[in-house]
Amino acid sequence: MGYSVGQVAGFAGVTVRTLHHYDDIGLLAPSERSHAGHRRYSDADLDRLQQILFYRELGFPLDEVAVLLDDPDANPQAHLRRQHELLTARIEKLRKMAAAVEHAMEARKMGIDLTPEEKFEVFGDFDPDQYEDEVQQRWGDTDAYRESQRRTASCTKEDWKRLTREMDAIHHRMAELLDRGVPADSEAAMDVAEEHRRFICGGYYDCSHEMHACLGQMYVDDPRFTATYENIRSGLAVYLRDAIKANTARHAA
Repeated sequence: MGYSVGQVAGFAGVTVRTLHHYDDIGLLAPSERSHAGHRRYSDADLDRLQQILFYRELGFPLDEVAVLLDDPDANPQAHLRRQHELLTARIEKLRKMAAAVEHAMEARKMGIDLTPEEKFEVFGDFDPDQYEDEVQQRWGDTDAYRESQRRTASCTKEDWKRLTREMDAIHHRMAELLDRGVPADSEAAMDVAEEHRRFICGGYYDCSHEMHACLGQMYVDDPRFTATYENIRSGLAVYLRDAIKANTARHAA
């Protein structure tokens, strides 16, 4: 007997009124009716509803959706392929918009007077203020924090771009090791972890191996850090944490 209008509304997250409207305008007419005259939807009707909702989410008006779905030369696979392309483009556009907002926020926070173009190119995936904020939270008013404040206060646009390039290079070297299946406690991974620690020492503050191990744990525990590394390579946050931990133990021996 198919699905009732109430069931379909629940499946799709739309109202019964919406389904009635789609029926009234001929966009989605249920294939069956019960003996009492109630609408009954088949699996094919649900497939069409899914297509309708995909196109609606993409901003297509109902009349255009009807034309697209009733095109005799189109097939369900073609619709899915088109929708996937449109959704992928939309996701990329939103990602770029989010990055633009983040870059503008960072430039404003650090008092850097950048052009719009510069705001997009300076920071990339590396957020230098994350280190500063996390160190302040965990270690408070320490010499390391004061040193970080002193060094970053004098950074120019070119300094930030250089720091970004260097950190990105370290991240990607670690990601390459992960891709190749190199263990996190290998000499190669520990060497990159040590390079990561020395980068922090050179650019921000004196980061001991013990402090570095705490940072490595934060990369896994704090979703902000985790997202940064997962965007580079899935599993990188844990891999980097483990490599830092192994490097810390190596230098304690």
